[in-house]
This record gives sequence, structure tokens and C-alpha cells, in this order.
Amino acid sequence: MRAQRPNSREKILAAAADVARESGPGSLSLDAVANRAGVSKGGLLYNFPTKAKLMQGLVEGYLRDFEQALESANSNDKGKNPLAVYIRLSAEDCEEKQPSASWIFSAIAEDPDFMMPIKTFKRQLFERLKGEAPDLKSLLVCYLAIEGLRSMNLFDSDVLSKDERDLLVSSLLDIAK
Repeated sequence: MRAQRPNSREKILAAAADVARESGPGSLSLDAVANRAGVSKGGLLYNFPTKAKLMQGLVEGYLRDFEQALESANSNDKGKNPLAVYIRLSAEDCEEKQPSASWIFSAIAEDPDFMMPIKTFKRQLFERLKGEAPDLKSLLVCYLAIEGLRSMNLFDSDVLSKDERDLLVSSLLDIAK
């Protein structure tokens, strides 16, 4: 059996992720992505008609990867609290330095529906956690604190020291018990 070759959409997304990591998402050019993916610009535009749609594809890929990591961590930690798994995974994710988020604003300006997959994902995740958490008040505190960490990381406005972030995460894990 032959290994399945990635389709052009997957190649384009992989190339876009590489280019975005190297030069930052705000500096992402369609020409650079097409060159990296080994497709024509027309081929790129067939799959992603606008830069905002390409960025949305990257975000959707990130959300799928996070969902898979969450599922994997939950299945590996059978019997553990899903909220605690979410807190740990999210805190680890927030440790990674993010490029400037200015590209998000331009993507939203170009396509007002850009945030829809993010909103849908977050709503579904919250509902799932709500169904698994014994205490809604604890869930709300933990979920919103983690989302605050994510926002500070994304918008490069983190005012917490590493010790303060660690204290916050350990406090959230205590609350999640």
C-alpha cells in the first residue's frame, strides 16, 4: 500500500504555516506560500481565494491540532479531570511565544466571518467541559483565566512573570479538582 501524498490544500497550509513561523503571519505573502508549496498562485487561489481564507485555514488547522491533543491527553489520562487536562495543555500552549496578532485584525477586516470557526470551537469546547465539570463556577473561573492567558500571549500583552503564571496555573488546577 502506498503512503498517501498530501493534497494541494494540505501542502499549501503546511507551507503557509512555515512561512508564517519564519516571517510572522502579518508578513505572509501568497506568492511566498505558493512558491514554498510548489503550486501556482492560481492553484493557491483556487483553494484559498483570499489571504484571509488562507489564514482562516491555518487557524482551523491549529484548532484541529489542539482538539486532537486534548483528546489524546484525555484518553491517556483516563480518570483524570478533563478541566485539569485542558488547563495543563492550554498553559503549555501559552508558554510558546506568539507572533504579533496584527494579522488577525486585517483578516477580520477582509472577512468578518474569520472568527466564526474560533467562536464555534470555543463554544463547543466550553459546552463539553461544562458537561464534564462537576461545578460550573469553578469551570467559569478556570476557563476564563486560561482564555485570558491566551489573549495576553496572542496580543503580546502578558504582564505576568513566569512565577506568577505558574502560580496561576497551579491555582487553577487546585480549583479544577
